[in-house]
Amino acid sequence: MQKLPDLSPLDLAALLCSRVCHDIISPVGAIANGLELMDESDDEETREIAFSLIRSSATNASARLQYARIAFGAAGSAGADIDTGDAESVARGYFANEKKLTLEWNGARALLPKNQVKLLLNLLLVAAGAVPRGGVIKAEIVTGGEKPVLIVTATGPTARVPPVFLALINGQFEEHLDAHAVQPLYALKLAESAGYEVGATISGESVVFSAR
Repeated sequence: MQKLPDLSPLDLAALLCSRVCHDIISPVGAIANGLELMDESDDEETREIAFSLIRSSATNASARLQYARIAFGAAGSAGADIDTGDAESVARGYFANEKKLTLEWNGARALLPKNQVKLLLNLLLVAAGAVPRGGVIKAEIVTGGEKPVLIVTATGPTARVPPVFLALINGQFEEHLDAHAVQPLYALKLAESAGYEVGATISGESVVFSAR
């Protein structure tokens, strides 16, 4: 396993909180804007537009929070298993709000150790950063061995391994850790705790992230 940057538990918690806030500030801000628009206008058409904005933004914020609860939070009790069907559900909800990305999910429903499921969800976020112009993200859970193999493929134009993730897996990360960099670092710390080695390979317009 690559040498990961040292980070105190307090700093890790703070940066992950910043990451979650960054993810939900936009839809929550849109809800506030919609409410303000409704307060200022008596026009029925304008109010309907505002209500539509509030509804879609609330759905977006809820999906992001449900995703974060499993991907970053302490879903379930310590050492508990997580139903991959629940993980698939929150992943579909999250990516439904990502207009440039389409999610595909393959693998039989199963109960897996919490950190394995959290790792898969975090690899999905890393994969989303691999196709900045949009594309298809495919999650695969391959069972049958001592532990499942987790494979996430990102396919799209200009696909590349996100620079922060690439530096981390090569043990060459020397930048200041911030809310952007902490998510791929957290993914690799999850892999370390679950006994996985994570790799990334490029083939044409696809980047394959694997945890074995």
